Formats: sequence, structure tokens, C-alpha cells
Amino acid sequence: MSDTAYPAFGHLLRFWRQVRGISQEALALNLQSSTRHISFLENGRARPSESLVAAVSEALQLGERDSSYLRLAAGYLACSQTVDFTTAEFKWLRKATLLTLKAMDPYPAVLMDRYGRLLMVNRSWVAFYREVVSEKELAGVANYFEFLFRPPAEGAAQESWRHMLAMILMYAQQEALLTNDPIYQGMVRELANHADVPEDWAEIASRLEPMTSYRVQHSYKGKHMQFFNVSLNVGAVGPASYVSEPRLAINTLYPEDDALDLSQTISADLTHPLLFY
Repeated sequence: MSDTAYPAFGHLLRFWRQVRGISQEALALNLQSSTRHISFLENGRARPSESLVAAVSEALQLGERDSSYLRLAAGYLACSQTVDFTTAEFKWLRKATLLTLKAMDPYPAVLMDRYGRLLMVNRSWVAFYREVVSEKELAGVANYFEFLFRPPAEGAAQESWRHMLAMILMYAQQEALLTNDPIYQGMVRELANHADVPEDWAEIASRLEPMTSYRVQHSYKGKHMQFFNVSLNVGAVGPASYVSEPRLAINTLYPEDDALDLSQTISADLTHPLLFY
């Protein structure tokens, strides 16, 4: 390591070793290593292998969050197990996110997983898009990213829409390259073949800084209007490179015009397979 590198791994290792009340000698014995090497790790004079980081996490009995911090500090990607949002274990989280979506009415909102797969929608989202999409087509929407790839209404801003496509593709591409995840790889292949994706989408996306909130144009009541698109991550607090499973996001649209009342389209007959209230 260089003299100016911050030994984050070493500081975390020392912190957790002290929390557990384990000496350098005891940890070295557990890892079949040497006290000298543990000392070098803690003061930044040595860099751990990925297998050693895993062994340290096990020896110090670290959970997923703390193991992920340790991996990131050592220069490795966080490692987490994919979980099933629909299991009994996450009944409380389903209720919490449902209440959140319900509270967002009259603003259109959806809950999706890391791959853009829709998990829940609110009444406003169904009412908002039923203005431009048939009820049958809307009921068949399974992936929010793919839904956003729908061509905008005639006369809408094409450039900002293509920029959005480029950003979504860049997200999927970066995740695919970082994780070697076949689902992300499939997303890249499918989305990149979309007829409206610019050939230089990667170059376009490289010039655009991703933000969790941005302006987007939508057609509403036959008019093109500006909205704020806001995304909120649902996961553990931690570095941007690590969000605990299940990695979820709530995406909401807010009208830029304060006078626009979206509640007028919400009716009692709204239905959707992912509308649960």
C-alpha cells in the first residue's frame, strides 16, 4: 500500500477485534496466521486476500452488514444473499412498503427490486398510466425499466427520454460487469436491442451524472407536462456500494406544477395485479 492510502480495513479489523475482546495472538491462532501479519493488516502494511477477509468475518462472527463493510474496506465487492421478498419472513416489510405507497397517493409510485421487477404499485400509478395505456397492457407490466422504454407520446421531449434509456442501460451494464450476474447480463442484451436506444448510449450515459431525482416529461390529460422522478432505496444504511437484501426502490412521480391535481383520476374501480389495497 502507498504511504498515503487510508488503512480502512486495518481500522475496522482492530475495531471488531476489540469489540469481541480478542487479542492479535488469539485471532492469529484462529486464522492459522501470525501475530506479525495481523499487526501488518491493522496498520495497513499488508492487504488481505478475499479468502482471509471471509475468514476474519467468520472468526469475529460478523453479520452481512459488517462483513460487507469489511469487504469494501479491503477492496472487494460486498457479498449478500438474494432473498425472496414474498416469504413470511418479510411480511412486515411488505406491510411497511404498502403503507408507504398508500401514503404517496395521489402521486404515482411503484416498488421494484434491483432488476426493475415490479412488486407493488399504488392507486395513483394505475390511474395515471391508464390515461395512456390500456388496462390490459398495464396489468401485464412486469418490469419497470422495460415499461420506461415505451416510446413517449408524439410531441414529447425525445432527447431527455433517450438520455433516460442510456442511464438505465448504463446501470444494468455496470452491475453486470461488477457482479457477473446473468440477470443483469440478460437485461443489457434485451434493453440494448431496443429500437430507440442510441448507438452511443454508453457515451451519452458517461456524460450524465446519475441522480436519485430528475425531471422527466409525461403525457397527462393529452398534454406534455414536467414531473420530478424521485427514487428512494429501501435497504440498510451504509456505503452506496452496499445495500442489504432485499434491494428495493420506491419510484414516485411528482408534478412540477403545484396546481396540477392528480387525485381527480383516482376512482374506486382501479385494479391491478400488484395493487394490494
